[in-house]
Amino acid sequence: MKRLAAVVVLALATSSFGAELTRVASSFEEKDPFGLFLDFNYLFQKDRGTLVREWYQLGELQDVTELRYEKLQHSLGIDVHVGIYKDLELHIGVPIVFAQDREWFFAGGTNETNTTIWRNCALDPLGTQCANPGAGDGRLFEVPAKSYRGGLGDFTFGLAWNVFVQKKDPSKPTWTLRFDYTAPTAALLNPSIATSTSMRGGIGDKVHKYTWSTAVSKKLNQYVEPYLQVFYTLPWKGPGFYSNCDDASAARQGHPENCGKEGWTRDDTGIRPAHVGGSSFGAEITAFAREDRHQRVAFDFRGYFNYTSEGRYYNEMSDLFGKLLYTSDYGTAGGQFTFIGQAAEFVSLKVMTSFGYATERFLTNENIGKDLTGNGVVDVSTAPYEINPNYDFRVDRVGRRFRIEQNYLWRVQATATFNF
Repeated sequence: MKRLAAVVVLALATSSFGAELTRVASSFEEKDPFGLFLDFNYLFQKDRGTLVREWYQLGELQDVTELRYEKLQHSLGIDVHVGIYKDLELHIGVPIVFAQDREWFFAGGTNETNTTIWRNCALDPLGTQCANPGAGDGRLFEVPAKSYRGGLGDFTFGLAWNVFVQKKDPSKPTWTLRFDYTAPTAALLNPSIATSTSMRGGIGDKVHKYTWSTAVSKKLNQYVEPYLQVFYTLPWKGPGFYSNCDDASAARQGHPENCGKEGWTRDDTGIRPAHVGGSSFGAEITAFAREDRHQRVAFDFRGYFNYTSEGRYYNEMSDLFGKLLYTSDYGTAGGQFTFIGQAAEFVSLKVMTSFGYATERFLTNENIGKDLTGNGVVDVSTAPYEINPNYDFRVDRVGRRFRIEQNYLWRVQATATFNF
């Protein structure tokens, strides 16, 4: 989910050539009274990672490689860009996720005889211990496992404004300001409900997202145009957000009876969306251009780095545990290559591929509780109502947590743009 880097590829405008990140539909121009373009983006995503668990073994804390994780997603994005004034556009994005499939299977060297997932000593989220610690037979979940999600995604509405346009004033770079609002229109994602190919689960987190970004590009000559973009996304929970306490269960939570009590409202136990910020930088290289015929061939080389804060949300193991999981912060870095081709005024094509790496992070990292009595500590034994209902003693305590490593991200996108 989440958590994941987003790649936005904007369309070619009919009025001029320029870097993709600073292209804005424009109307009421002298030779172009109305600007409109439609993007149809097909996107294939493949994420892979290794799930590792902390484990006390041979008298010391070790990292045990448990599972391989893989996500495959096929989606279509339909974006409309309308020039509402000079260098000012209104845009709307509609994503359709055909398939978002995840799979978990044992890593090499791990099987049913040595996995800690199947010889877990604590028999339930409350932490009830087995008679012979280290040789339990409690199962956290079954392996291999799969999940299937999809559907209409969250709609995005936004404005983009070119403060300066280099083609109009060669002394200045092209500078774009952008604001996007992503509305929680997708069907709610409930991780406690099993999914199948015939009954795909929802993909919506019911979180409003407000994104501010700015980008600058400067054409150095007829061939090279470097650019830089920075952005920040502020999340805000909507009224329909999911809480693990909505489906309270002793099979998933250590103290589900604390749900709704003082200190543990839906706001305390529900989704805690991550803040995301980052930057993109690169250069667009034009190999061929004939503006009078609206023809161009160009190549875009881009790097990016994004930061995602900690939070409780749907992550790479949520379907296995049937709940939202508290995830530590992490960074994502990668590179992108795009081919841009336009042979006629009204149609253009872009093909993009990118490869990224997400830094390791804990996937089960819930806080044990709150000090509600004011004595400075969380009294696990004498005041169990202070324990976080979401806390699972089997996987959230130090020495039993899961994290993801070697998390590689691959994207391929084809965009057809129709200019009017």
